[in-house]
Amino acid sequence: MYKDKSIVIKNIYYMLTYAFSVLRQTNYEEIASEKFENIEDMFSSILSKGLAQQLKQGLYREYISVNEELSTLRGKIDITSSVKLKLQKKRTLSCEYDELSVNNRFNQIIKSTVMLLIKQPSVSVKHKSELKKEMLYFSEVDTIEFSTIKWDTLRYQRNNQNYRMLLNVCYFVIKGLLRSDEKGNFKMASFLDEKRMHSLYERFILEYYRYHYKGVFSANSTQVPWNTDDGVVEFLPVMQTDIMLKRRGRTLIIDAKYYSHSMQKGQYDKVTIHSHNLYQIFTYVKNYDTTGDGSVSGMLLYAKTDEAVTPDNEYMMSHNKISVKTLDLNKEFTDIAKQLDMIVVNNFELQNLDS
Repeated sequence: MYKDKSIVIKNIYYMLTYAFSVLRQTNYEEIASEKFENIEDMFSSILSKGLAQQLKQGLYREYISVNEELSTLRGKIDITSSVKLKLQKKRTLSCEYDELSVNNRFNQIIKSTVMLLIKQPSVSVKHKSELKKEMLYFSEVDTIEFSTIKWDTLRYQRNNQNYRMLLNVCYFVIKGLLRSDEKGNFKMASFLDEKRMHSLYERFILEYYRYHYKGVFSANSTQVPWNTDDGVVEFLPVMQTDIMLKRRGRTLIIDAKYYSHSMQKGQYDKVTIHSHNLYQIFTYVKNYDTTGDGSVSGMLLYAKTDEAVTPDNEYMMSHNKISVKTLDLNKEFTDIAKQLDMIVVNNFELQNLDS
């Protein structure tokens, strides 16, 4: 989408701050004043601050299964292994028991990610030094192969909630920053990968509105039910919105789009809006506006590219307003915030945050 560094690196931090609210804690404040030459150095800084905070509370421990030869019984006996020991004339038992350990998947992912970052020349000496010191507390934790990580199986509960942001940063590093070369060695690649950035872009916008406009309007990612005449919806696909904003009988549905090209070229090189995007937002709006009174509006909000033509249009379609706008992420973050604020000011006719 963009060449390296075309998005201000610090803006990635701000986007992460909204996507993961833990970054608004005081121990992360100095990151906002740091100057970063590359995105991986910024991730190293975030992990360093997060780990320092976590070490004060203690590393997360989890029960793991241990099989050990012991002279006295502990847990339950592994019969097959114990028989083998008996045949070898050993006076020990093979015991299986559960033990609270820091050597669990959560800490293994963190250690493996940190060790990878430490090897990168793009990470500053300062942040490498901080991470190396923190890794001293991970001496009992194994490193793992990244290919063995099953992200969808990680479960967060009260004892490891603080790990959610740390593991998400690890995910961005592993999935967005790393590629394997022909020899199977890992190396850094551009973070600005379309798929990874799309997810962050979408969540950032939703959480920005939730945080700054709490009490002004509701901001959620809501499903739109099909408005069929006979109520039959079997086999119809789920309509899941990215962002739905609601205030005093008015609704704005935003579909966030992070593409390499926000426009498509048709016959004779005619530039148009992506047709499937427009069909999608129109379908959301018309099905949600069950009364047909035009109280529901829709918006395609593209991240601005370096294309010569970027969309900035409004259309009235059967009493509903459909907008196609761009959000320029290359500006200072205060300007990005103003762009997002103007969207709701214009759509909900707000005079100020208290209106």
